[in-house]
Order: sequence, then C-alpha cells, then structure tokens
Amino acid sequence: MNVRKSLLAVALLVSLAAGYSAAGTAKEKPRRRREIAERGPAVLWANPADIESRNLFYGPGGRSHVPRDAFTFVKEDLKGTNPKFVVMDEDGVKWKVKLGNEARPETVASRIVWAVGYQANEDYFLPELRVRGMPARLHRGQKLVGPDGTVRNVRLKRESADEKKIDTWRWRNNAFTGSRELNGLRTLMAVLNNWDLKDENNAIYENGGDRIYLVSDLGASFGCASRCWPRERAKGDLEEYSRSAFIRRVTPDIVSFETPARPRYVYLVNPKEYLSRVRLEWIGRNIPRADAKWMGSLLARLSSKQIHDAFRAAGYSEREVDAFSNLLQRRIVMLTDL
Repeated sequence: MNVRKSLLAVALLVSLAAGYSAAGTAKEKPRRRREIAERGPAVLWANPADIESRNLFYGPGGRSHVPRDAFTFVKEDLKGTNPKFVVMDEDGVKWKVKLGNEARPETVASRIVWAVGYQANEDYFLPELRVRGMPARLHRGQKLVGPDGTVRNVRLKRESADEKKIDTWRWRNNAFTGSRELNGLRTLMAVLNNWDLKDENNAIYENGGDRIYLVSDLGASFGCASRCWPRERAKGDLEEYSRSAFIRRVTPDIVSFETPARPRYVYLVNPKEYLSRVRLEWIGRNIPRADAKWMGSLLARLSSKQIHDAFRAAGYSEREVDAFSNLLQRRIVMLTDL
C-alpha cells in the first residue's frame, strides 16, 4: 500500500471512530417523539386511483395555485446548501424560492413522487422572477440576482397555512419501517437518482390531524447516483443521468440499486462527509423484489405525455424533455420486468 492510500485509510478509520463516538453520545428525545406520535395518524402514501388523469404539468398544487406576479421579498433562508429566500405574493401567500441547479430537477421529482401516491410539496418552476424589495446583497446566490431584482430559473414552493412542520423522520427507523410503501419510496428515489437522502431532508407535517411524512428535498435528482465531480453535474444533468447505472443486483427475493452510491474519491478530502454518504447506501440496497416491482407497476400507469409534461414544467428544452423522459421510462420498464 502506498503512502497516499495509507493516509486515506487512517483518515477513514479516525473519522469512522469519531462518527461512532458521536452516535453513541447523541441523545434521542423520546418524549418529543411520543408527543408527535400521539398527534394523529401517520400518512406516507395514499392510493392514487386517478393516476392516469393526474396533471403532471401543474403537479400537486394544480393550475389554481400557479404563482403569479407580483412578489415581495420577506427574508433569506440560510438552511441547506442551495441559496433560498422567501417571498410573498399579492394574495398574502408565501413562497420559498430556490435558486441554482436544484430548481429544475426538484420540480420534476415532486410531480413524479406525487403522481404515484406519495406526499410532495407544491413546486413550480419559473424561468424569470421579479422581486420587489430585494436586499442590496444576499448572503448566498447574489450572482444569480440581476441588478433590478430579477432572478432566473427558480423553483417556488408554496407554503400552506394549513401545514406545520413538526419534525423530521429517519429512513432507518420510522412509522413505516419494513412496509411496502416505504420500500416503494426507496425504489422511487433510485429511479430518480435522488442521492441526497439525509434524514434532515425528510419532514413530518401536521395537516388536518394527520402526520404527513414526505421527502421534503428532492433537488439532488436526475443527475449522478452520488456526489460527483464537478459538483454541478450531480443534479439535473442529462449526460450523468443517462450513463449512471440503475440496478446493481437482483436475486429471486431482493433487488439492489446503485442510488444512493458512495461519492467520487475526490470527496475523501472530507472523510467525515464521505463516510456519512457511504452510510446511506443501504437505502437503495436489499429491497424486496415484490415491493420494487409494485412501484414499477404504479409508475407504468403514467403515460408518456404525463412524464413529458413533468419535465416540460421544469423548463427543460424539447430535446432534454424527450431524452429525460425516455430514460425514465426505460427504468420503469426495468422495474416491471423484475
């Protein structure tokens, strides 16, 4: 083993030890989780009886909730990795604006997830957004804002007054562990190549007495199967999505997918981050074959037009719409053929 490999191995062992130590000292909050569990029924999936007629151009919010001018700046949101800020429209509705390379893929992914019965945010893509009262300088994403307060290629997420985020949920231990619905969602994340499956990207909302479970951040979709280099190709990149592998292994009982995969080795410069990503690989592995095939049967009910509409809604070019749609449909066939 050469010196470089030895140093990497040592770094990995040190980081792994630190990770386990942190996990051992981290304190759960059982009282808080019991209180949340007592608030009402947990909902992850609902049977989409109307899947063939769902409008994937407008998505879960429908045509009536399409954002319209004019918008006024409210505040900047410094959470997550992509620049975001909140605006309010003339009807008093608040929208969270996401800039950067997650805007398009998240718009598509929210529609696909919703179409097959899972909960999803009301996301809309706008090629241009004018905002009144923009600050002189944002903490993040300033280079994406024009001198007149115009921003381009953004995703707007509608903030409903009827919903309140009460917690996050964990992939490994939740109200649906071992269920067909959760395994179907794991399969769906692999179909979309959504590799950023940190628990903090999951949310529980309270709505009408129910506890709504959803993947609240779908921006790392339709690109690489993991963090790749350069960074901008990891999300919403046609070439990376087209050349990434989908199914890793199939047995009579289980199927394993490539997504989420471990990051490219260049990310070993941050061993802690690298290992945190490696620990997510299990989400796409060892899924009951019947559950993955079930997800394929739901996706197969979508027409080619519906899938094309989802990509059109995100502002992709006609060439990209056709190419992305064909790749997605190819993956659906692979599931139904299991």
